[in-house]
Amino acid sequence: MESLSNKKKQLVIKPPNFWERAYLPAIVHGLSITMSHFFKKPVTIQYPDEKREFSENYRGLHSLKRDENGAERCTACGLCALSCPAEAITMIAAERQKGEEHLYREEKYAAVYEINMLRCIFCGLCEEACPKEAIYLDGDIVQSDYLRKDFIYGKDKLVEPPLNQ
Repeated sequence: MESLSNKKKQLVIKPPNFWERAYLPAIVHGLSITMSHFFKKPVTIQYPDEKREFSENYRGLHSLKRDENGAERCTACGLCALSCPAEAITMIAAERQKGEEHLYREEKYAAVYEINMLRCIFCGLCEEACPKEAIYLDGDIVQSDYLRKDFIYGKDKLVEPPLNQ
């Protein structure tokens, strides 16, 4: 098939000289690069023993906060679940009963609050959408596990402990 420009390119193949046939300069150059890496600081962090320093705006695990009296701040308004682009947050609202005034701030609270960490993209939109400042992404990194059900974090893992403990 002819080219569109009707220009033919002549390919000139010259035979390799002695040094190119011996591969000696290429081998020495490759070994010098390898040896230079022996004396550099390793990039790898030995994770369980060493902890990586994170930046100030690092978004880690979610945590549901309590107020100064120890009551949960979340009022189950659902704005965090609506703002989540990955639809990782599910909640079921319930009414506060008599005698539970010290546990929950307002009449409505989240009876079930779950975050699927496999779906979460750690974008921080849930944190920005919360009017009560109840959810923050200020925790550690997500721990590895073998089962999918272990990555669904409920209130038992998300709510911070009371101040008096």
